[in-house]
Amino acid sequence: MNDEQDQFARKVAGQLDRGAAALRPGTLYRLQQARGRALAGVARSGVAASELVAAGAGSGPRGSYRTTGPVRWLGIALLLGMLGFGYQQWQAMQQVQEFEELDLHLLASDLPIDAYLDRGFQNWLRNTFDY
Repeated sequence: MNDEQDQFARKVAGQLDRGAAALRPGTLYRLQQARGRALAGVARSGVAASELVAAGAGSGPRGSYRTTGPVRWLGIALLLGMLGFGYQQWQAMQQVQEFEELDLHLLASDLPIDAYLDRGFQNWLRNTFDY
């Protein structure tokens, strides 16, 4: 611990001591007995000190941070929907790239312009490459 944490711990301990001094002796005795039973229960169960330190970690003002029920299923459905949409977009991009490559090969070939204007050639292209 650093100096600031030590000072804070001393202040908290002082406040707790002042608060305990104002309690009635019967109340102090019951609190001491309850603390003893709690520590004895911890010793019997074999819980490590590190487990006690982390006992409240991860809980917020509404309890546990874990999501359950419909919220979890909604998140899973949303994730699967996004994955499906992404796959569909990827497939569409692959198809566009194939068409671009085909057009590039046709335009880069040694065919004269008149061959592209011929209706028979256009029909042959449609039947061959299944646009």
